[in-house]
Amino acid sequence: MAIKFELLKEAKDSKARLGKLHTPHGVVETPIFMPVGTRGTVKAMTPEEVRDLGAQIILSNTYHLYLKPGHELIKEAGGLHKFMNWNGPILTDSGGFQVFSLGDLRKIKEEGVEFRSHIDGSTHFISPEKSIEIQNALGSDIMMSFDECTPYPASYEYSKESMERTTRWAKRCKDYHKNWDSQGLFGIVQGGMYKDLREKSAKDLVELDFPGYAVGGLSVGEPKELMCEILEHTTPFLPKNKPRYLMGVGTPDYLFEAVEKGIDMADCVLPTRIARNGTVLTSSGRLVIRNAKYSKDFSKLDSECSCYTCSNYSRAYIRHLFNVNEILGARLATIHNLHFLIDLMENIRKSIKEDRFMEYKSEFYEKYGYMDKI
Repeated sequence: MAIKFELLKEAKDSKARLGKLHTPHGVVETPIFMPVGTRGTVKAMTPEEVRDLGAQIILSNTYHLYLKPGHELIKEAGGLHKFMNWNGPILTDSGGFQVFSLGDLRKIKEEGVEFRSHIDGSTHFISPEKSIEIQNALGSDIMMSFDECTPYPASYEYSKESMERTTRWAKRCKDYHKNWDSQGLFGIVQGGMYKDLREKSAKDLVELDFPGYAVGGLSVGEPKELMCEILEHTTPFLPKNKPRYLMGVGTPDYLFEAVEKGIDMADCVLPTRIARNGTVLTSSGRLVIRNAKYSKDFSKLDSECSCYTCSNYSRAYIRHLFNVNEILGARLATIHNLHFLIDLMENIRKSIKEDRFMEYKSEFYEKYGYMDKI
């Protein structure tokens, strides 16, 4: 099997876990944050820079790579690792989230989903089998089963029907996938905001015996308290000896909450997206560098940060870059934000190892301004 998970330690003060995820392109220490390289690149960064920041695994997007440049071209290039010059592990999502985000541009059938490209309006069809075919061509270390991401809010009836379809699609994905020695495949738990549906989804997927499991359909607009409640209810139904992945979360508080509830992997476009808009993550909270008050601030973005940006450039200079639309501004902010979250997860792993995860969470929240959210 391409994917093997070692559970090294369980925290005494929470459900937090320390582990090692073995993949064909290297070992990943968990819990881990995965930078997102949607179209085969982490925006504004070279693969070498992403590696130098300490990123152990990145995520790429099946839907976008299928549309451009096409999975066949990437296969001809020798797979996504070679095409983008990244020699570490890669996880690809199934394309489901993007397809279901198209709204009126898609039609859901039992066979799969017919949709119109957001780029040129051309018609396409992705089935569970097609999603696996695309991901096989990309050659990712970890593939995701094709699922329906239930929107929020959604009725119980819709969520149940959607969840059951996702389970049927997961079985079709598993039956179609043949390259188990080179590519792992995760099942995705759905069920909306209904605990009994989440429980059934998890149990049914565990019966299918995937190498790992993701929790999807959270952080889609629901209140944070509800997300935490559903996640806490769901993770106990997933095997302890297999990795657990919470899809699409990347704010510091959501990462802490996910780890506390037993999650091993998380991803989000947040650090790179807000960086391009001039917002950076710091140990004392978010900072909007475009603001006029930083025009003569010659200190670094974060007094506690040792990243390349903070070691070499001031707030005033980075603000100047954004205000004159220089690309370097977005690059420097992106480097900092990715370093911040990668470093945060390293500190979280250290705190679990030292049996002080909840203590570290409290310390971080107090400094960051999250005390009212504990």
